[in-house]
Amino acid sequence: MFSHSVLSCSRPQKVCLCPFLPIHPLKVSTCLYIIQHPAEESRVLRTVPLLAACLPSDKCKILVGRRFSEDRYPELATVCRNPNTLILYPGAEATDLEEVTVMSSSSSVMIIIDGTWSQAKDIFYKNSLFRLPRQVQLKPNISSQYVIRTQPTNTCLSTLECAAVALTIMEKNTSIQETILRPLQALCSFQLQHGAQIHHSKEHLLKNGLYNKPMPKNKRKLRRMELLVNNVKI
Repeated sequence: MFSHSVLSCSRPQKVCLCPFLPIHPLKVSTCLYIIQHPAEESRVLRTVPLLAACLPSDKCKILVGRRFSEDRYPELATVCRNPNTLILYPGAEATDLEEVTVMSSSSSVMIIIDGTWSQAKDIFYKNSLFRLPRQVQLKPNISSQYVIRTQPTNTCLSTLECAAVALTIMEKNTSIQETILRPLQALCSFQLQHGAQIHHSKEHLLKNGLYNKPMPKNKRKLRRMELLVNNVKI
């Protein structure tokens, strides 16, 4: 572990990622609010701790839970009511982040939901506060480097990757993405060296006849898998 680094990955010495973290927190004006599903806390290979280790503590705030009311989270409610706050969640109502940044350079708060797609959907739609900020999305032209965890589609990104791309756009600084992705790349490399397998997306497995799990009996889930195979955005 580098003794001069002010940041820590909090991982065992053998798989320490501190050499891959920036020596000092990145200087950014954008503040991230990570809304984390409780199930993510117990995952061994989660990416949010690496993201937080790259940023100043006042620029990366993590709130854990499923339901966020205005009474219990007054600070979050104030943030959500700020017209310059954005929430990163893809969908028909979402605007590409690049377009929003061009129109307004004053957006300095970004909310990102951390969880599986079904967990994120539940949090987004069952918390009215998250419908207040402007909804934005990233262009689906980036492939995930988080190859040790299965993603639903080829263009799904981990929370760390979403944050890295979003900050790069909002801060107009391409080096941010490279810096934040470095510990993720090292994490995947370590895991692969210790026997982990590369995980292809569910979309890739289905299209190539490699999906070896029982097909779901639930009609809605089955329909989603059919849409994946047929390249329909879900």
